Amino acid sequence: MVTASPTDQHRLLDLQGFDSAVARAAARRRSLPELAQLEAVDTVLAGLGEQARTHTVAVADLDLAMRKLEKEIDLVRSRADRDRGRMDSGQVTNAKQLTELQSEIASLGRRQGVLEDEELGLMEQREQAEAALAAVQAAIADAEQQRADLQARRDEALATLDRDAALARSRRDMLAPQLPADLLALYEKLRAENEGVGAAALVSRRCQGCHLELQGSELGRVRTAAPDAVVRCDECGRILVRTAESGL
Repeated sequence: MVTASPTDQHRLLDLQGFDSAVARAAARRRSLPELAQLEAVDTVLAGLGEQARTHTVAVADLDLAMRKLEKEIDLVRSRADRDRGRMDSGQVTNAKQLTELQSEIASLGRRQGVLEDEELGLMEQREQAEAALAAVQAAIADAEQQRADLQARRDEALATLDRDAALARSRRDMLAPQLPADLLALYEKLRAENEGVGAAALVSRRCQGCHLELQGSELGRVRTAAPDAVVRCDECGRILVRTAESGL
């Protein structure tokens, strides 16, 4: 049976406190709210990025369509100018040819009007697509700023947790060698079996490990145990450290 002085048993509680502090820091590291918030922002950014690509393609397609239309308008305009030049030069004297030229010029004018109307429609569509792209880009900039703020908060929180854990580990490393080897070995074994808690204080007859109250024969056993006896909770098996608040 493992025995240890009451002083060493109380120091075991200090060791448990340091171990629990390290475990809490690790748990908080995994569950920082900023981590979930960053994941949500990344999802938003991915969606906005897809929208930006769609609008960018739309603007590029409209630009291409407008360039093609402008070339067609230029061709129609050039042909009409050429026909008017022929008429104005007096080269065409045949009445039938003159009539045909006038008809063609009128037809080209109508065609140019249709094309220019199409061009105006494309310009309006491009303005709308460009406005949509600008709105998405603004949303991306806002989301990226939010992400940067969250990253800064996450990094600050992680740095604080790492400092706290490092301090707790340092204090643990100084304390552990001062405890009896058999007591420390039992504690480590029980800590591995009990979710990181190998020793718990007995407060008001209640084990602070499983939070159950000692009663009957178990209470009698702990009450009559020698001060250097290392007693354990019948329910959870953890080392029970008796204190002035144990209520024995």
